Amino acid sequence: MDMRTSNAADAATAENDIIIEAWNTVLFDKFSRFKHLLVEGLSGHSDEALSRHPHPRGTRVLDVGCGFGDSTLRIAKSVGPEGRAVGVDCAHNFVDAATREAAQARVGNATFFVADVQWDDLGGPYDRAFARFGTMFFNMPGAAMRNIRKALVPGGEFTMIVWRRREDNPWLHAAELRVKEIVPVVSHEDTDQVHCGPGPFSMSGPDMVSDILRSAGFDRITFERFDTDICIGRDLDEAIQFAMALGPAGEIIRLAGEEGVRLTDQVMDALRETLGAYVRSNGVWAPSSTWFVSARNP
Repeated sequence: MDMRTSNAADAATAENDIIIEAWNTVLFDKFSRFKHLLVEGLSGHSDEALSRHPHPRGTRVLDVGCGFGDSTLRIAKSVGPEGRAVGVDCAHNFVDAATREAAQARVGNATFFVADVQWDDLGGPYDRAFARFGTMFFNMPGAAMRNIRKALVPGGEFTMIVWRRREDNPWLHAAELRVKEIVPVVSHEDTDQVHCGPGPFSMSGPDMVSDILRSAGFDRITFERFDTDICIGRDLDEAIQFAMALGPAGEIIRLAGEEGVRLTDQVMDALRETLGAYVRSNGVWAPSSTWFVSARNP
């Protein structure tokens, strides 16, 4: 390995450590705060994907980027006691929380472990792999896809849910645009703060994602669009707090540091105007759009 390759590898490792630290600390705290919205909202997409791509009883399934483990538990119940659902996440705080949830729900065929899906041994072999919004934050997505494929049996299927383009996800993008009008955007390179990685829309382009999957050795790649409204707050105040904490808007505010704090009132007024368009009698509901991406290990 020459010096340039070594330096590039060291830089990638350091960047990856920053991303993992973010998911174990500030992002875990924020996800925990809004867990009720995230689990309910995201399950609207995973419920549909799992109904279209069911896992037969007795199947061994890897759940990539399992988070709180709610999708893992659903998979575990569907495959039955003779099957197994294994959740993996880079953040030990999420894995600990998921393990507690499984114990409380008395789901014995769901287990969880900490690993970097890009490089670490994922165990297996698995009959299927699944990811609900667990692949968009990889620093090296090609490496992650190769590692997932290696963990599958020949003929095993990988299904992942990723956000489609920003414009079809106003629950995130509308807030981002308003915040950008007010708060100066600080790039990851210009701050020593931890960050989430590439971001929620990094895999929104079918051509790019197809290229990554094919380069990783997958075939029979398909894309299915799914749209549904998701609840982003039980009321407008909670929706504003949600937008300011998570997603691109929340990341802009956090990375801006003291300037982001100083502009809080102005941001809240702008978000109240923007998100107010989505208020219903039963909460704040905004459109969301995803790809269900499926691929096979030959």
